[in-house]
This record gives sequence, C-alpha cells and structure tokens, in this order.
Amino acid sequence: MSSLPLGRAVFRKSSHSEGANGCVETCVLDSRQLVRDSKNPEGGVLALDRGVWTALMSRIKRGAYDL
Repeated sequence: MSSLPLGRAVFRKSSHSEGANGCVETCVLDSRQLVRDSKNPEGGVLALDRGVWTALMSRIKRGAYDL
C-alpha cells in the first residue's frame, strides 16, 4: 500500500458533533476520503475510495446501521 501525503491533509469535524465524544474527522485528499478519530488525530487514518465513501454515507443516511 502506498503512503498518503498526510502533511497536506486538512481534516474537519462535523458541525453536528459539538461536545460529543464519539467524533470522527474527514478530509478529501487526492481521490480518497480520509477518516480519523478526533480524539486521537495522530492515530491511524482510514482511506476510502470516493465511491466507497459515497455508498457508506448513503447507507448511514438510510438508517442501515444502528448509530
């Protein structure tokens, strides 16, 4: 797997997550959507192809997961 140039990544947290403890941050970098734990920004980063990210968000919005 190739390494990502994370120095260029600018992550953002949803405005819906203020004060919440279970937040993630996202970033678009090149052709990938990056996701990381906001409580551990130096930890791992999940990199998803844009199509996979779009499908995941669609399923979440339809209530496919117990979130």
